[in-house]
Amino acid sequence: MNDLNAIGLSTVKSKELAYQLNNLLSNYSIFYQNARGYHWNIKGDDFFVLHQKFEDLYNNLFLKIDEVAERILTLGFRPNHNFTEYFKTASILETNDIIDGQHSVGRIVESLGILLAKQRLILDLSAEIDDTGTNSLMSDYIREQEKMIWMYSAYIKN
Repeated sequence: MNDLNAIGLSTVKSKELAYQLNNLLSNYSIFYQNARGYHWNIKGDDFFVLHQKFEDLYNNLFLKIDEVAERILTLGFRPNHNFTEYFKTASILETNDIIDGQHSVGRIVESLGILLAKQRLILDLSAEIDDTGTNSLMSDYIREQEKMIWMYSAYIKN
C-alpha cells in the first residue's frame, strides 16, 4: 500500500494528474490577471455592463485558482505559485491589447476554450485513476464554462 497517497489513489498516477492540474493552474492564473485588465481598462458604450461582467469573471476565476491549487495539494503534490513558471507552461497568453468590448470578450471566449480542452483532458485522466474528486471538479467547471462561452459569444458581433 506504499504506492497510495493519503486519499487512496496511486501516487504514480496522481503525479501526472497533478502535473496537468498545475498546467491548468497556470492558465487560470494568467486568465485571471487578463480579466482584471479587461475590468480596469474597458471603455466605450458598454462600459457599465462589461465592467461588472469582467469583475464577475475574475472573481469566479479567483475561486477556481484556489480550488485547483488545493486539489493538487490533496493529491499530495505542490501547486506552482509564481508567474515565471506560469509563463513557461500556459497556453493562455498575457493580454496587452485591451481595445474594446468586442475584442476583450473575444479573448475571453478563446481563453475559456483553452480551459475547456485542458479540463477535458484532466477529466479523462481522473476517470482513469478513479479520482472522483478531481473528476467532479472538472465536470462542474466544464458545464459552467460551456454556458459562459455561449453567453459571451452571443455578445460578439459576427
